Amino acid sequence: MYRTHDCGELRLGDVSREVTLAGWVQSIRKFGSISFIDLRDRYGITQLLIGEALNEYLTETPLGREFVIQATGIVSERSNKNLQIPTGEIEIKVSRFTILNKSATPPFTIQDDTDGGDDLRMKYRYLDLRRNEVKKNLELRYAVNRAARDYLHQQKFMDIETPFLIKSTPEGARDFVVPSRMNPGQFYALPQSPQTFKQLLMVSGYDRYYQVVKCFRDEDLRADRQPEFTQIDCEMSFIEQDDILRMFEGLIKFIFKQVKGIDYTESVERMSWEDAMWNYGNDKPDIRFDMKITNIKSPLKRNGALEAEGQIIGHANFNVFDQAETILAISIPAAAAWTRKQFDAWTDWVKRPQIGMQGLVYIRYNEDGTIKSSVDKFYNEERLAAIAGFCEAKKGDAILILAGREEKTRKAISELRLEMGEQMGLRNKDEFKLLWVLDFPLFEYSEEDNRWVARHHPFTAPKPDQIAVMINNDPAIRRAEQYLEHPYAGIKANAYDMVLNGNEIGGGSIRIYQRELQEKMFDALGMTREEANHKFGFLLGAFEYGAPPHGGIAFGFDRLCAILGGSESIRDFIAFPKNNSGRDVMLDAPSTIDDKQLNELSIEIKA
Repeated sequence: MYRTHDCGELRLGDVSREVTLAGWVQSIRKFGSISFIDLRDRYGITQLLIGEALNEYLTETPLGREFVIQATGIVSERSNKNLQIPTGEIEIKVSRFTILNKSATPPFTIQDDTDGGDDLRMKYRYLDLRRNEVKKNLELRYAVNRAARDYLHQQKFMDIETPFLIKSTPEGARDFVVPSRMNPGQFYALPQSPQTFKQLLMVSGYDRYYQVVKCFRDEDLRADRQPEFTQIDCEMSFIEQDDILRMFEGLIKFIFKQVKGIDYTESVERMSWEDAMWNYGNDKPDIRFDMKITNIKSPLKRNGALEAEGQIIGHANFNVFDQAETILAISIPAAAAWTRKQFDAWTDWVKRPQIGMQGLVYIRYNEDGTIKSSVDKFYNEERLAAIAGFCEAKKGDAILILAGREEKTRKAISELRLEMGEQMGLRNKDEFKLLWVLDFPLFEYSEEDNRWVARHHPFTAPKPDQIAVMINNDPAIRRAEQYLEHPYAGIKANAYDMVLNGNEIGGGSIRIYQRELQEKMFDALGMTREEANHKFGFLLGAFEYGAPPHGGIAFGFDRLCAILGGSESIRDFIAFPKNNSGRDVMLDAPSTIDDKQLNELSIEIKA
């Protein structure tokens, strides 16, 4: 037996017991004729006391950090207790120990405040995983996984596996493809999600399905993306949107309780996509703080004049505003007292390449009721007061204004709002605020692809009162990119996203389950009947055999874990993540394969 107890287990109640521990040497401290060793395993740290007799052996056969040893001895009460750790009141007076394996000097210190950079730690990830901070992240991930499974089991969901080698249907992100040796020149794809399979399971009568499942997307990476990621994937039959929302806000509240000890008793706010875009500038707003965005283009430019509080005030001849497609503002509480240097710093911030604005206009609404701005030469105090009133600013507030092209300006002021909230301490990582965003457009125009695409995916149903519009109208679309305005542009999707602290953690929809409507959807996306049958004939065929009404949702499991753990990056919560280039630097993958393998796969690499 290598050990009788683990290194986080022993307490004062175990004093006088003989025990055997095994683990890694965290540190060694020598004091004359005795030495202390901190022995570490997954469960904690226990101090070992090496007495005079064994200390001589230790001198002849020195231990190093990360050596794996086995130690037997008597549990004793410590004279210098360490109440910062659970085992800090005891130590083991070692009678014998064995070196099970030596260790080379680690390339970085294996402790919370490590000196290893990201690249180095990823190269030696098996060492990085020994650190307590990383271990806590993986323990949290496991707790979230266990809680999700417990809740879904209680709600009669069934865990059903679906294939990883599937047909490539590139409608969203790029697929990872896998060549088939037995079918030369043909390829599988790795699933971006189990979408069509879970719909087929609904057709098969398994009315409550889930998986904690790996998915794959060949996308450019960032802090919250990995080429392979995990979803909590769920689907239900014979439901409407409200059934889904109630079921899965229940799931997240259950996870909060089980993992964080948080009783999230308040109802989850519901917000339309249009309200989210109008008031926050994005479709995943952080509602832990207010500071809503005000669109002041209309009051600033209405027939060349400003109209506010019932007054018409003369045109200002300020080209930045006069020629802007949109003008957006946020009111910052208690910011009128900022110095010119502080306003200049925020002006520089919005000019950064990542934000890309030309500048920033500010208005100070001082405590004494006076109003000053960076554009005083264009706007008198009465005019500035009208703008402040429209933005619902209070005395002591400052108003920050951006102007320019609509999409760029909206994105910029959204980022400005979030950064402002961060700097002002309004985005507390220990505070959690859930939100449902509803009523998305069914279609959106893709500048990259130069065509109309489904905002979520092509299996999303329209809102119930708009299904007839899709079925009865025949726009005869064959290539939607020919249309500047999509014939169905006003149709809303029966879709929903769950947002947590400004992050989309889950998204789903009520699905199309009738062949006629699904064919109309493919038609609206510019697919010919032949294309639709080639790519999705199996699903269309299934809809002819009694498909029930159904819908579902998929949660970004890695992202949920990161938010609950207070991290910006999902990499911290994945055991073996890829770097920002999609590489596994530990395995040195992806890598080349030899000519024999290429020949077996009937593949030739172009120079």
